Parts: sequence; C-alpha cells; structure tokens
Amino acid sequence: MGYDTVTYDEVEPRAPGMYFLRDVLDCENLGVTVVEADDGWEGMEHDHADAGEEEVYVLLHGAATLTVDGEAVELGPGDAVRVDPDAERELAFSADGSRMVIAGAP
Repeated sequence: MGYDTVTYDEVEPRAPGMYFLRDVLDCENLGVTVVEADDGWEGMEHDHADAGEEEVYVLLHGAATLTVDGEAVELGPGDAVRVDPDAERELAFSADGSRMVIAGAP
C-alpha cells in the first residue's frame, strides 16, 4: 500500500496530550507529533544533535512560547518555527485548548 492513515487522538499518548505518530504511520525518517495542551503545560529542554534531526513547530490554535538557545519565540495561531538539530529548545503553552503539530527529520 502506498500510504498509511491514523486519527491522531486514537493513538495512545506517550505523555499527557502528546501523540507521537512516527511508528503508527510507519515513517522511516519523519517524526510527527500532535500536542494538545492547556495554559501552564511545559515540555522539557532538549536538542536532537545526536540524531541530526531538525524540527518544525506549527501552532494551530492557542498560544505558545518556544525557547530556542535561550531566546523566547512567541507563537500565535498559524505561526511556524524551524529549529536546528543542535539548538536547545523548550516548549510552553499559555492558553487553554492549544494545539500544535511538530514534525522532525534528519
């Protein structure tokens, strides 16, 4: 078959509100995560230097701050940010009902 399909919220979340779709969609390189979060949700600071994976964060609804190498980037609906693999990043949401898609690949 030339494609795979899934409804993201039917996937078991790996962390509260985080739906990782790479495995269920049988992706070889691309990682896709959907995050549903309320005000006060904070992710952990991390990078993807070892995997050489850049990421794109797209905020669909709500408000978020993506801190990249110590610089805060405020996001509103429709905003997208690409982050280098070796950059430290940390995500936080500041509005209830926020929704974001994160895609990453080497």
